[in-house]
Amino acid sequence: MIRKLAATYSVIACDRNQMGAAVQSHFFGVGSVVPWARAGVGVVCTQSIVNVDAGPQILALLELGATAHDALSMVVAADAERDYRQIAVLGATGSIAAHTGSKAIAHAGHVETATGSFQANMMANPGVPEAMEAAFAAADGPLCDRLTAALGAAEDAGGDIRGRQSAAVVVVARQHATDARSRTIVDLRVEDHPEPLQELERLLTLHRAYAAAELGDQAMAAGNYEAAARHYRAATTLAPGNGELQFWDGLARAAQGDLAGAGQILHAVFARDPNWRELLLRLEPTGVFAFSDAVWQQLKEA
Repeated sequence: MIRKLAATYSVIACDRNQMGAAVQSHFFGVGSVVPWARAGVGVVCTQSIVNVDAGPQILALLELGATAHDALSMVVAADAERDYRQIAVLGATGSIAAHTGSKAIAHAGHVETATGSFQANMMANPGVPEAMEAAFAAADGPLCDRLTAALGAAEDAGGDIRGRQSAAVVVVARQHATDARSRTIVDLRVEDHPEPLQELERLLTLHRAYAAAELGDQAMAAGNYEAAARHYRAATTLAPGNGELQFWDGLARAAQGDLAGAGQILHAVFARDPNWRELLLRLEPTGVFAFSDAVWQQLKEA
């Protein structure tokens, strides 16, 4: 019998408004196999000798009104290989349940708390779920940061006996939302990397930078150039050297009337990559920025 061996460690947890999961494994593309999340419904991690179908099956049961315990029990009871499985479930209402089969590869186990579940199998040492729980409880900041802090503690405690390869974090809204951006807050994957947790943290920082830039876009569209410049500055502080973010920061400063600052930023961007100057030329006739001819000329000469 051929089985998909997604041995790993993971965490599912919630705060007041969000819920999510994070995972790392010595397994290619673990983010497409282990974590499942749906805004307003719940979060599932299915791992060990993994039953990938368990993720969407449990989410469907949660959406019909089942508790985490009942949804998990139904799926596990119908699974002939339940003793090999490891599954954790968090419902949007806060219900939590977890299962570690008796044949999950040692060291294996899970810890449930009032706000999450921490599970691991095929670990180099015992105590990984406990280390994750302690780190999560001690961490501050957004839920995504607390989730990745738990992963870091798992690695410090020994991690996967095979090493590390991929990681993922997903955070969704606990409430139902009508628009996609409100439903999914973070959804990042590292498919194959020698240091997947470090890479995941880099991507989270970049995610925040682009989120700040999006606020800048919204402020720009509303004509609030001061706020736009502030958001773009926050974005470029998070991701220094990112030409895309610097380019829009420069245009926001120009819209605010800071032509000297805009010119300085754009000059550096154009020097690194002349394609940004070409983009500036293409923007002029669109009317997206209502600059005077004199301002356009000054920007082009940066």
